[in-house]
Amino acid sequence: MATVNLETLKPGESATIAAVHTDRALYYRLAALGFRVGKRIEVIRHGRFSGPLHVRIGATDIMLRKKEAQKIEVQTGP
Repeated sequence: MATVNLETLKPGESATIAAVHTDRALYYRLAALGFRVGKRIEVIRHGRFSGPLHVRIGATDIMLRKKEAQKIEVQTGP
């Protein structure tokens, strides 16, 4: 399985979170929203003009800045 940044996934693709590379405060904020290693994440859509990503973790929809999405490493595949 290959690992890529979350922002490189296309709408409709899903992957498993492998790592979150960010400072402690943002790490805990994202963890509270469900961004945990091993969780399945799906990209719903990309915002226009390098805007935010609309992602789904479980039943929760979240808008995530591209800058933060670049810090989340995901594993593609089953």
